[in-house]
Amino acid sequence: MNNLNNIAQFSQLSQNLSMENIKAQVESLRSKVSSLRPPQEFFNFRQISKPQNITELQARVSYNLRYYSSNYALIIGCLSLYTLLTNLLLLFVIIFVIGGIMGINKLQGESLNTPFGPLTTSQLYTGLLCVSIPLGFIASPISSMLWLIGASCFSVFSHASFMEKPIETVFEEETV
Repeated sequence: MNNLNNIAQFSQLSQNLSMENIKAQVESLRSKVSSLRPPQEFFNFRQISKPQNITELQARVSYNLRYYSSNYALIIGCLSLYTLLTNLLLLFVIIFVIGGIMGINKLQGESLNTPFGPLTTSQLYTGLLCVSIPLGFIASPISSMLWLIGASCFSVFSHASFMEKPIETVFEEETV
């Protein structure tokens, strides 16, 4: 049964790492990067104003979320990186868990021979779990995620609500 599970995992991994899938992911990333707006346009202070009413606010947010979506994704990515770099214990726990799982998977189901005796993979996973859960609680991932959500929402929605739509789009909406 364990061998069938390993074969199923390997086939799923090989499907995810197929050349067609990798090419599609690279092409998707290129299209996202190519749709980044230049900083001169994104930080154009001449287009910042207070919306007149809630309808204009909704229209601005709707338009800007579509128009600057790649820029907003980049901002959220930078905030995520900042969160991990300021919470080094959380970064260590994430690297520790990923490294531990990869190390245990390299054993391919065999026992690890130590001077204290052989350790099975289930014992290794249990040990990893017993070490990583208390470290994970100490690293406070929930407060980091809440900060990340709050900072992302504040920065994205404040930019989207105060940035005016370009003049060309106003004329396009009236002619329709």
